[in-house]
This record gives sequence, structure tokens and C-alpha cells, in this order.
Amino acid sequence: MKIKFNGAAREVTGSCHLITLDSGYKILLDCGLFQGMGEDGWKLNNKFGFNPADVDVVILSHAHIDHSGRLPKLVKDGFSGRIYSTHATRSLCNILLMDSAKIQERDVEWYNKKLLKKKKKKKNKYKNEKMREPLYVSEDVTPALSKFVGCPYDTWIRINDEVEFTLRDAGHILGSSNVTLRITENGKETILGFTGDIGRPDRPIIKDPVQMPKVDVLLTESTYGDRLHESDPEQSEQLLSIIRHTCIDKKGKLIIPAFSVERTQEIVYMLDKMATSGDLSDKIPVYVDSPLAVNATMVFASHPECYDREIHEYLLLDDNPFGFNSLHYNKSVEGSKRLNGIDKPMIIISAAGMMNAGRVKHHLYNNVEDERTTFLLVGYCSPQTPCAALKSGISEMKIFGDIKEVNAEVLSMDSFSGHGDRDEMLDFLKNQKDAKRTFVVHGEYDSQKAFKDSLENLGFKNVYIPMLGEEVEI
Repeated sequence: MKIKFNGAAREVTGSCHLITLDSGYKILLDCGLFQGMGEDGWKLNNKFGFNPADVDVVILSHAHIDHSGRLPKLVKDGFSGRIYSTHATRSLCNILLMDSAKIQERDVEWYNKKLLKKKKKKKNKYKNEKMREPLYVSEDVTPALSKFVGCPYDTWIRINDEVEFTLRDAGHILGSSNVTLRITENGKETILGFTGDIGRPDRPIIKDPVQMPKVDVLLTESTYGDRLHESDPEQSEQLLSIIRHTCIDKKGKLIIPAFSVERTQEIVYMLDKMATSGDLSDKIPVYVDSPLAVNATMVFASHPECYDREIHEYLLLDDNPFGFNSLHYNKSVEGSKRLNGIDKPMIIISAAGMMNAGRVKHHLYNNVEDERTTFLLVGYCSPQTPCAALKSGISEMKIFGDIKEVNAEVLSMDSFSGHGDRDEMLDFLKNQKDAKRTFVVHGEYDSQKAFKDSLENLGFKNVYIPMLGEEVEI
């Protein structure tokens, strides 16, 4: 058996790991987009490192685009097998992959227009630069979705005589799972475990992460492998304090860049509870300004089987945990533009979470110079993104070609993260100390090195950090 690491190797995006059995049967764990990497990301997204037509089956851990986003291209380039995931992951991919296709089309259109202008001004300098085509377009999404097979949690599913697998709840986003493979080849059984993204215990809405069975070979994420999150009990109180400080004291806008799936719903749910208890005034309007987030919230509402006990108990008090009087869901571009013209206190929750695309980038452009505004960063910020730039404390930034002074207040709340921190991941993995080999993936290299040390201190043996494109024989 061999494992080739085609993404999320010494980086925190592009999850994609190819397992090749001695028989030649190929299993792909995730097929994600490289995000927030500029030109490097474009090049990486166009090269799989293997022939898609040779892959027999895909097992998808969850719907986030850095795990699922290249599936339409995989099918377009020749993959003809099945894509296994949970039912909720399949539902989320219906909207996320279509949204991703539109982004591919829009980004390439923008790039080509910009290149044409350059060619006209400096023809010789750019004569060898080629126009781009999208990785995939909207019409490529449906063929990929048709290959999905929805699977329940905690059920062993046989793929062929050599392989069966089970999915357990990863507690990361709706429908997220870790993957355990039971592989029999040459009369020997090997248990391989892939954590996907490890979630956090005691989070609202979804259930806690469920440990994998003991495995022989472990692939584990390491996104927050070198740090701890803020304590959860203070989260609601801290958010309410930021709302009052921004919207009441400063009479400004609180802008929260949030991923459309999970983070947005979690924040809305928290605000819903504040509204129900009377802590959040009806006079402070809340806008969810993202078509994708609106659609994702509908998916959340249709999968109550993924809810934890807390939200089920809250449903007895409020039958709509994602709706209250001052909450407005906005899909239209015109409605989004109007928000930037309103000079009144409000809360805007908008995608993308790293502020490198989407409507929130326009809110950044229009509000970053206003000292009354607060940008609240509630998730992971990949390097080279506006989110990371703001977090670093820069005094000015270039947005849409214009230099903007950063006068707005910038605050962070890492406790909203859907990724387990170092101690939460170690607790999740503590039953895997006997694994014969452990591969640390999905993390910036410094985080991976720190997490490798923590695993070894816990008693793990043969812990290794693979490089992108590296193939290892088991």
C-alpha cells in the first residue's frame, strides 16, 4: 500500500490524499481546492499529481471547499467512480460546489480582462501569457453531484473484497466525518484512519467529535497544533460586549467575516439566544449578507439529525433557532450595496471568512477607514489574505487597487473556530498511541512541527510530516 499526499501537506488547504493498494485499486481521501495562495494556488489546482481516470473511489470527509472543491474538476478530467460522504455533506456540496463554480468563472473572467489590458499596453512583455479557462463551470457540477452516495454514521460499508470503511461524526461542521478504512491485502488487515478536520467538544448546534477506532496508520490534521483557543464559557459574554461597544457606544457597524457554513449559523444561533433572552436589542439590525450562507442555513434546518442536545432543548423554547425579529437574510447584490450606504449601527455577517473574496471584501473596502467600525475575526486566517493582514495590525492595505488606511477596530475571537485546538486534538487522538505510523497533514509547517512534538510527548511513535507530492509506502 502507498499513500501520496497531493494537498494539505505542510499547508492548511487543498486536502487530497491518494491511497494505492498493492492490487492497484486507488482510494482518494478528499479532493479540495488550494485557497488563499494566489498564483501558486492556481498552478496547484490545475495539477492533481495523478490521473483522475485511474482513481476508483473517493471518500469525502466534509463539504468545506478546501476538502471538496476540486471534485467537479476530478470528474471533468476522467474520474468515473463513486463519491462517498454523509447525507448532510452531500446536501451541503449541492450548494457549495455550485457556488465554487461561479467563483471559478468570475475569477477567470476578471483575470482575462486584466491580462488583455496588459497585452494592449505592453504587448511584448505579456505576449507569452495565456488566457485562462475556469477549473470548472456550473455545468460541470451536476455530473459530480450525481456520483455522490450518502452514508450514515457508524456503519461499515464495503466497497469491494479488499476495502470497507466507516464514518464517524467529526464535530467540525454539519455532516463532517472522520474516515476509518479496513483494508485487507495479501492476507493482512490494515486499519487506516483519516481525521478529516477535528471538531471541538461542547460546541452549539452539532454533536461532539467521535473518536475513530484504533488504527495502524493515522493521518491527522494539525491546523491549530501549536495553540489553544479562548475558553468557551466567556464566548457569548464577550460577543455581547463587542456588540455593545461597537453598536451602542461607538454607534458603528460590527462586521463579522464568517464562512457561510457552520460559522455563520453558529453566530446566528448565539444571537438568536441573545434576542430571546432580551440581551440583544431589536434596535440593532443583523444582516446575513451572503446568498450561500442563506442557502446553507436552509440545509442546516433540514438536517436536525446532526443537532446536539443543547439545540434540541432550545427548540422547545424557540422553534426557529436561526431567525429573530431584527435578523435579515440578504441574497441580492443591491441589498448588499445598500448596507454600505446606511450610516447607522448594525451587525453584518458576510462571507468569505478570510475576506479574500465575496461581499465582505466590499464591506472591508467601504468601512475599513471608519474608526466607528469593528471587524471581528472569528476563524482561521490563511497567510496572504486580507484577514491575516488585518490580524497582523497593518496600518494600511490595498483593496481593489486602492490604498486604504486601517482606522477601524480589529478584534479576534478564536473560540469560534470549528477546528480543535492543540489539547482538544490530542484528547481526540489519545486512543491512537499504538498507531504504527502517524502522518501530520493540514497545517502550516510551524503548527505541524509543534503538533508532532506534542504527539511524541504523548507517546506516539514514527510521526512524520510529509511534503506535497510525496509518496510513502506502508
